Amino acid sequence: MSGRPVVSIRDLVKVFSDGERELCVLPGISFDVIETSFVTIVGPSGSGKSTLLNIIAGLERQTRGSVDVRVAADVARLGYVFQSARLLPWLSVEDNLRFVRPADVEPKAFDGRLNRYLELVGLSKVRRKYPHQLSGGMQQRVGIARALSIEPVVLLMDEPFSHLDEITAEQMRQELLRIWRETRQTILFITHDMQEAVTLGDRLIMLDFGGNIVEDLGVELPRPRQFSDKAFVDFYADVVSRFHTMRKASESE
Repeated sequence: MSGRPVVSIRDLVKVFSDGERELCVLPGISFDVIETSFVTIVGPSGSGKSTLLNIIAGLERQTRGSVDVRVAADVARLGYVFQSARLLPWLSVEDNLRFVRPADVEPKAFDGRLNRYLELVGLSKVRRKYPHQLSGGMQQRVGIARALSIEPVVLLMDEPFSHLDEITAEQMRQELLRIWRETRQTILFITHDMQEAVTLGDRLIMLDFGGNIVEDLGVELPRPRQFSDKAFVDFYADVVSRFHTMRKASESE
C-alpha cells in the first residue's frame, strides 16, 4: 500500500517480567500505518494485540524497537477508543468531550469541533444527557466522538464493539465505516473477530499466538461488504483457512 506513513513500527519487542519469569508477547514486529487507511489487526487472545496498541498510544513502554508517530502541528495526537466507552459518569455527553480538550485549543474553537463530531455520530440531541441515560451503542458513539474531537493523526480502536450485542455491533460497524468515509481518518482497529476484520479493513494484519505477523493482506473488496457476496465469502474463507493453519502450527510448537 502506497502513501505517507503516520505510524512506523520497527523491530518492536515487548517482554513482561515478574523478576523470575519472562513472557515475550511481541517478538520484533515491523509495519507502517499509511495515512487515511483503515487497518485491522486480528489475532487470538494473548497474541499481543492490545499490548501493541497500548505501546503505540504511550500507555505501555516497549522493551526494544521504535514507534514513530507523525507529528501534526508539533503534536503527535492519538485518539483511543477502548473496549468499553470509559465515559466519566458525572459529566454530560458534551462535557465528556470537553474533558479531553487539548491545551493548545481555545474553548470556543473546541466547542465548534464538539458540535461537529456529535453531529457526525448522530448524538447532537442527547448532548446534555449523562452516560447512564444512554444505551451501550450510544455510549460507544460518544467514545468515538471524544477520540475524534482531539483530531488525532491516527484513531486507535481496541475491540470497541466486543461488549455490544451483535445487532448493535453491526450497526456500529456500519456507522464507523460512514464516519471513516466522511473524515478519511486513519484507523488502526484491533479485533479477534475475522468477519469484523474483513468487513471493516482495507488492510488486514494477522498475528499468531507468539505476536508474530504471519499475514499482511490488502482487502480489495467493494463496499458495502456483505456475507451474501461471493467475493466476500471467498476472501473470508481464504483468510479463515490461513488463520486456522496458523493456529494449528502455533499449538504444535
